[in-house]
Amino acid sequence: MTAGSRRVAVVGVALSDCGRVADATPYTLHAQAARRALADAGLDRAVVDGLASAGLGTLAPVEVAEYLGLRPTWVDSTSVGGSTWEVMAAHAADAIAAGHANAVLLVYGSTARADIKAGRRTGDLSFGARGPLQFEVPYGHTLIAKYAMAARRHMLEHGTRVEQLAEVAVQARANAALNPEAMFRTPVTVDDVLDGPMIADPFTKLHCCIRSDGGAAVLLAAEEYVRDCRTAPVWILGTGEHTSHAAMSEWPDFTVSPAAVSGRLAFERAGVRAREMDFAQIYDAFTYMTLVTLEDLGFCGKGEGGAFVEKGRLLVRGGELPVNTDGGGLSAQHPGMRGLFLLVEAVRQLRGEAGERQVRGRDGQPPRLGVASGTGGWFCSSGTVVLGRN
Repeated sequence: MTAGSRRVAVVGVALSDCGRVADATPYTLHAQAARRALADAGLDRAVVDGLASAGLGTLAPVEVAEYLGLRPTWVDSTSVGGSTWEVMAAHAADAIAAGHANAVLLVYGSTARADIKAGRRTGDLSFGARGPLQFEVPYGHTLIAKYAMAARRHMLEHGTRVEQLAEVAVQARANAALNPEAMFRTPVTVDDVLDGPMIADPFTKLHCCIRSDGGAAVLLAAEEYVRDCRTAPVWILGTGEHTSHAAMSEWPDFTVSPAAVSGRLAFERAGVRAREMDFAQIYDAFTYMTLVTLEDLGFCGKGEGGAFVEKGRLLVRGGELPVNTDGGGLSAQHPGMRGLFLLVEAVRQLRGEAGERQVRGRDGQPPRLGVASGTGGWFCSSGTVVLGRN
C-alpha cells in the first residue's frame, strides 16, 4: 500500500465451523473464527487494536468486541452488503498504513441456515422498504428477481446463453469437489443445472447460492509485525470500492456492475493488470454475478463473459483463470454474506495452503498475485482487493 508510510499484510486467516452447524450462535462463530485466525498468525489477542465487524440482524461491533475480549481504538462497521469485507479491508489497510491502527481483525459469523430451518428471519431480501425501494418491494421485486432481471438483460444485449451461465455452477462444483470444507461436493452437469426447479427466470436452483452457517476472520497487520508471525505475509497491494444504486430505476446499465470501477481502482493502485492475476475469488450469489464481474474486472471484454466461462476456464485443474477455488457461494458456503470468505481463500492460495485445490503459478510455485472482488445488494456496491506474496 502506498496510502501511508507502512506496508500492510494479511498475517492470519481462518474459518469457523461451516455448513450445517448445530448448537452455535453468531457470537460463538465469530469467536471461533477469531481464535483460529490469531492462532494462524501466531499473535496474541492483545496485539489487536482494531476491529471490523458487520452482519445480518443486530450484531453490533461493540457487542462483538466485548464478546471477543477486545477494546479496539479503531473500529469499522461499514455495511454495504456482500462487498462489506473487501471495503472494510481497504479501510483497515489505509488505517494501518497511516498509523491509526497496528493490527485489525475482520470477523464475521452467521447462523443463516439454522435460522431459516428454525423459522427465524435474520435479514430481509432487500436493503429495506423505505424511500425509493417502497415502490419495488410491494411487487415482490426482491433480491433474486433483481439479479434475474439483470441476467436477462445481458442475455438480450449480448447473446449470453443460459447454458453458459450454467457452466459457472458446474465449474464451481468441480472446484468444491477438491475442498473438504465445501458443503456440496458431488459433481453436476449443465443439464443438471438446467433441469432444476425454476426459482426466478432464468435462474434454476443450481444457479443460486447455497444457504449455510459459518464464520470467517482475517487479521491485517503493519509490516513490523510480520517478523513475529508464524505465517508468510500476504500483502495488500491495492484496493477499490464503489457504490452504484439502490433502486433498479437508478442503475444506468444492468450489464455493468460496480466492479468496473472498484476493479479499475484496485488494479491501478496496485500497479498491475487483470491479466497478471493467477486466480480470482468473486462473489457468486448467482451465476450471472461471476460472469459479469469477470467482464468488469477486465478479464474479458463486455459481452464476452459467456464465451469466457466455457471450456473449463474457471477450474482449479486445467483452467486458464481459476475462479472461486474453494467452490464459492454456489457450492462451498454462503452464510448470509460471503465477502470475507473470498479473502480467506485468496490468502490460502497465495500461501500455498489450499491442499488439493491449490493453484500453481506460471513457475509451478504457489501463485504470486490474486484478486478478491465482493458484490453487495443487487450489484449495488463493490469492493476489490489485489493481494500478492513476497
